[in-house]
Amino acid sequence: MEMDGLLVLCPTLIIFLLALLTFFLRRFFSAPSSSKSKNSTTISFSELVKNGHRFVEWTAELILASPTNTIVLPTSVMTGNPKNVEHVLKANFHNYPKGHNQTSVLADLLGGGIFNADGDHWRLQRKTASLEFNTKTIRSFILGNVHLEVADRLIPRLARAAANDEVVDLQDLLDRLAFDNVCKVAFDVDPARLAGDDSCDEFFRAFESATAICISRFRQPRLLWRLRRALNLGSERQLKRDVSVIDDFAMRVVRERKARTAEEIRNSSDLLSRFIAEDDDFSDEFLRDIVASFVLAGRDTTSSAMAWLFWLVSTRPAVEQRILAEIGAVRTRHGNRVGTLTLDELREMDYLHAAVSESLRLYPPVVLQPRRAEADDVLPDGTAVPAGMSVTYNTYAMGRIEGIWGAEWGEFKPERWLDKEGAFRPVSPFRFPVFHAGPRTCLGKEMAYTQMKAVVASVMERFEMEVMDKGREREVEFSMLLRMKGGLVVRMRERELQQ
Repeated sequence: MEMDGLLVLCPTLIIFLLALLTFFLRRFFSAPSSSKSKNSTTISFSELVKNGHRFVEWTAELILASPTNTIVLPTSVMTGNPKNVEHVLKANFHNYPKGHNQTSVLADLLGGGIFNADGDHWRLQRKTASLEFNTKTIRSFILGNVHLEVADRLIPRLARAAANDEVVDLQDLLDRLAFDNVCKVAFDVDPARLAGDDSCDEFFRAFESATAICISRFRQPRLLWRLRRALNLGSERQLKRDVSVIDDFAMRVVRERKARTAEEIRNSSDLLSRFIAEDDDFSDEFLRDIVASFVLAGRDTTSSAMAWLFWLVSTRPAVEQRILAEIGAVRTRHGNRVGTLTLDELREMDYLHAAVSESLRLYPPVVLQPRRAEADDVLPDGTAVPAGMSVTYNTYAMGRIEGIWGAEWGEFKPERWLDKEGAFRPVSPFRFPVFHAGPRTCLGKEMAYTQMKAVVASVMERFEMEVMDKGREREVEFSMLLRMKGGLVVRMRERELQQ
């Protein structure tokens, strides 16, 4: 009704806007000639539209076929070249901020939170968060929450499914676990979604909807979504409703936390409390952005990664047996036959760490990371980047480049991450930028590994897993994260207890 009225009352305005949109699209999708290189592959707008439905796989194929592993799209340079990645993320870091074009897309949801900020505002948040993530208190707090979530909710749910010969979508259950855990870590509120509690359902649905709408903005000209937002139409109107729900929830949590005594805040381990303890002059709005940012960062990333790992291991009995043998050996060494796994025990599981890394290589949750060039630049492979152009690295493609991983790049091979003694051997983060690299390296990297290893070990040592349609290759589904299309439907069976 609102759009119909606009068309009837303002035909001149509509004609003007359409003309303006046509002009904008021509400029928006014209690749600057200076971005081209004799070695990089240049892609036309028509090719981009034709392959938009499989953007991640398509661009990966083009990157692998390019002599420099770099391609030039209508609005950005996309690369899988480690030297280019190091240049953008470290050597010339200050020339490649997120940029207003990217931060404006997520501003309604994240405001100026750490994952949507540049410059001094980012450095302040980074410094505070870095101090907290490196404390033993927060690590113990995170691992304790994971153990409770697994022992009290995930294992009983899977045990019921096994007893009733019932199939479950493991990806969905892991999503629920991850959301519960990140809310506990970020602001010490337990949504209990894995337990079936719907008390925080409105916040969850609003966050899920707002994220999807914000991400959809990346796939359309800025003028379109900004016009819809100005006119309060369609998805932009829904986004305002979602953000209102998120704001109400987050502000309520922030104000409740600020109302506690200084001693209570100091004794709390969640990130919100740690930020307040660091500086009680932080505004409510600033703290709200912190809450939203960490929920977004941890909401589905680890769950997506674990779903891919469970699928990969389920089709490789030798890998499964080696993981189980390592878990048993570590337990025996520490005299911990049935208790929860400690931080030290999980750190000793090198083969499991390698299996997680190998899964992340092939199916990284965060596939695309764009940065905007502030000034004209030339990448190490010779590709020119004009000011205002974005440079994006594609982690999905990088996990498939023979020059990085060898001829057997297509094999799921945890051993490639181990030295001759079986100890985990990390590679350069510029070859494996799944957790980003340089000054913006993910602060939660080590804890993400710890969480995933704790969940995977706890589930694998208790259950055998049969994946439905085991012979079918899993398709990727990409919005903001690389997900498994259709979920991971499995049948669980209890393992025989070892004496």
